[in-house]
Amino acid sequence: MRLFSAMLKFGVVRVILIALGALSLINAVAFIFVANINIGSTIQIVISICIIAYAFLLKKIAKAIHITIVIICLIPMLFALFLMIYGNMGNPDYKEDAVIVLGAGLRGERVTAPLALRLNTALEYLRKNPYATVIVCGGLGDDAIITEAEAMERYLISYGTPLNRIIREDRSRNTYESLTFAKEILDDYFPSGHKSVLITSDFHLFRTDYIASHVGIPANRAGASTPLISLPANCLRELLAVARVLIFPPW
Repeated sequence: MRLFSAMLKFGVVRVILIALGALSLINAVAFIFVANINIGSTIQIVISICIIAYAFLLKKIAKAIHITIVIICLIPMLFALFLMIYGNMGNPDYKEDAVIVLGAGLRGERVTAPLALRLNTALEYLRKNPYATVIVCGGLGDDAIITEAEAMERYLISYGTPLNRIIREDRSRNTYESLTFAKEILDDYFPSGHKSVLITSDFHLFRTDYIASHVGIPANRAGASTPLISLPANCLRELLAVARVLIFPPW
């Protein structure tokens, strides 16, 4: 605390916090232009403003409150780190019957950058397992022209995936529905049993795997990378989503 007090006295902490808040705010705004706006980017904007305000109030806040704020901030940061580590520990054996790719939004009729990364991960998998069936998941979003599943199918076909290897799941509006409807398709398509690989963004893989186990889909997993520009907003959104599914499970 002596070091912190010394830094506080000379305004170093204030400058660092203002810079951190400003960079976070710029990142959140940039994310909105790269991908669709979501609750994560909204929360990031609010947090960024709070960081800047906190910087200007530093000397008026008691040390005990500073410590409390640091502890409160560490908890979600550590959980976000866990999500990223889990999401990058894929375990496909390339003998699975099906690939389940979850949607991530559209811009008009085109897939967003995060969704393209998921589909690219699926294409890499399909090159190693040419016999797997692909289930693309995603219904019609708000103000959408086509379903996510149709846009995903077009993307895969444009990169050489045969149409007869792709099955659309085009009714879902969230992860739970995607996996529930995908299981119905799998049970019909593979009546004697099946094994799948789940493909989604790395930060989203823990929740996807957790829901799949409750839905009854035996599956391995493979996480798609997340661009640094979208990582803060997506992790914030995912922390809330994980908390919700753990506290209020949809099944």
